[in-house]
Amino acid sequence: MQSESSKQGFEKKFQPAYMKKFQVKNVNQVPRLEKLVVNVGAGEAVQNSKVLDFIQQDLKLITGQKPVLAKAKKSIATFKLREGLPIGVFVTLRGVRMYNFIERLVNIALPRIRDFKGVSPKAFDSQGNYTLGIREQLVFTEIDFDKTDKVRGLSITFVTSAENPQQARFLLENLGIPFREN
Repeated sequence: MQSESSKQGFEKKFQPAYMKKFQVKNVNQVPRLEKLVVNVGAGEAVQNSKVLDFIQQDLKLITGQKPVLAKAKKSIATFKLREGLPIGVFVTLRGVRMYNFIERLVNIALPRIRDFKGVSPKAFDSQGNYTLGIREQLVFTEIDFDKTDKVRGLSITFVTSAENPQQARFLLENLGIPFREN
């Protein structure tokens, strides 16, 4: 597993490479990975609130951190959704836990995806954040298939301090995220 020293080692290797490529003079202008948000939406939680317990248990195994319930911000009658009703679960990772999760994601989980050729390079927003969708939680080795009630997808959002998608992509490539060629 990665430790605090390897996080600093990554930053020491990444900073000079970034400064050379983007002609940056100040170290403080080099983008950083600020946080990682792992999110699972559960629309079926409207009918069955026990679903969230299973999701929380899976997310705790995957991330090693206690998940938080996400509640509906407004009522939508057609979906039978009321404001304040829990409809999802998320975890925000920072620091050493974030780097440990990225290491497990890149080295263990992503290679277990069937027909994996890399992640899409088109999922950046204008601020340089990247969202990766995974169709099933079973790609993580911590999840036992026999104890899973249902296969669910999850989204992983990499929040960076980059100013544009090109800078963020360079940061994520140096972290080991495998992008496919369009």
